[in-house]
Amino acid sequence: MNVTLAVKQYISKMIEISGPGMKVLLMDKETTSIVSVVYTQSEILQKEVYLFERIDSQNRDNMKHLKAICFLRPTKENVEHLIQELRRPKYSVYFIYFSNVISKSEIKALAEADEQEVVAEVQGRSWEPSMLARCTQGLTSVLLALKKCPMIRYQLSSDMSKRLAESVKQIITKEYELFDFRKTEVPPLLLILDRSDDAITPLLNQWTYQAMVHELLGLNNNRIDLSRVPGISKDLREVVLSAENDEFYANNLYLNFGEIGTNIKNLMEDFQKKKPKGQQKLESISDMKAFVDNYPQFKKMSGTVSKHVTVVGELSRLVSERQLMEVSEVEQELACQNDHSSAQQNVRRLLQNPRVSELDAVRLVMLYALRYERHSSSILSSLMDELSRRGVSERHRRMVQAAVEYGGKRIRGSDLITPTDAVSITKQFFKGLKVQTNRQNLFSTNGLLTPSSFSLFMIFSTSAVFTSICIFLSLSISFLEEVMSATGPSSSSSRAHGGGFHSSRR
Repeated sequence: MNVTLAVKQYISKMIEISGPGMKVLLMDKETTSIVSVVYTQSEILQKEVYLFERIDSQNRDNMKHLKAICFLRPTKENVEHLIQELRRPKYSVYFIYFSNVISKSEIKALAEADEQEVVAEVQGRSWEPSMLARCTQGLTSVLLALKKCPMIRYQLSSDMSKRLAESVKQIITKEYELFDFRKTEVPPLLLILDRSDDAITPLLNQWTYQAMVHELLGLNNNRIDLSRVPGISKDLREVVLSAENDEFYANNLYLNFGEIGTNIKNLMEDFQKKKPKGQQKLESISDMKAFVDNYPQFKKMSGTVSKHVTVVGELSRLVSERQLMEVSEVEQELACQNDHSSAQQNVRRLLQNPRVSELDAVRLVMLYALRYERHSSSILSSLMDELSRRGVSERHRRMVQAAVEYGGKRIRGSDLITPTDAVSITKQFFKGLKVQTNRQNLFSTNGLLTPSSFSLFMIFSTSAVFTSICIFLSLSISFLEEVMSATGPSSSSSRAHGGGFHSSRR
């Protein structure tokens, strides 16, 4: 199951239905991000889409020679913006697509606003009320994009998981025609979990390539801002990392930091072999043709090498500057071991280290608070005082108590950490640095979805083993959990991940 590919196919279909001619793509803030992830600008220009506009922009010109393809979320604000657009249309014809279900009353309002009959087509797909609605819309959109009508299983100990499962089931039942896909012998399973059952994993530093880029450099719509990197060249101030268009990145997404170093070296050696030796002789038409044919590939490889060497170099600098190796070792001790005396000494020592960043210091105290919140010798108040002496902001200090209130022992539906936890930490060496890869998935059901822990909404009846599973973890999913799900022991299962949509911090 590939959500990116599914979304790309839907957008391609929208453009195809509008027919030949110049087009404008009219989007909102969220759908703009969606389109930018699945399509490059050059790709979408080839489909005769020459203009990209926001539905909430007030300064758009009248361009009656363009067809408008509207791709919007079905929010009240977007519907109202669209109503105003149709009353004073700026384009010749409108093809309207919503990313989720739209109510009949809103369709009626749009129809009444279309007095000039410029709409050619309208299509919609299918805890705090607004957040529940948003999560429901996101989940049902993914299911529709993947053409899945699943059985739904949710964490029984979580009321939030139950409410979300009920909300998704209501949409599937209400809009049953939209979910009328070709039946399979074994239906897919939607598994809804609650992040509060494991608030520890998202707090750990990550050591795989994609996760480190996201965590340390920031990854926004596949773009990395490197403008603050010391000595960065002008053409590398912003780079794009996309598994769709970058073979090296696609092959190394989930590899740990040590392996990336080895693969970067191999990439450099391969580049050196293919690099033209001196001035090439262009004595014939065939020589010229061979040079022209090979030059784009060489130029692309040169860009790939420069980009990844720069990114990995900056990651290495930040790891050293922020003492992340040492910080990560203590994080692993807090997450997976049961030695309070050693843990408190190590946390206090790092808090007194000026090279440890404010955010890393706060995360260490948050991990300590979650791990030893009820320990008889807890030194949490002393650690909070240490944060104050470091000059940590009040906003960050409040996050410690917020973490306990969100994912503490009183809230968790199961024992997160027990003395029987198996700990396996892989250590490798890369340029003299000890690299630690945390391969343990703390959020585990031991392969069994027991009725006492996971209730089931029976949309169909089956006793077969599920082979297609969509996992939704409310609020966020860490890159570690994404990797563990994607590379789990069951090779026959394919998994899609939700809940924060692959973000390690929310």
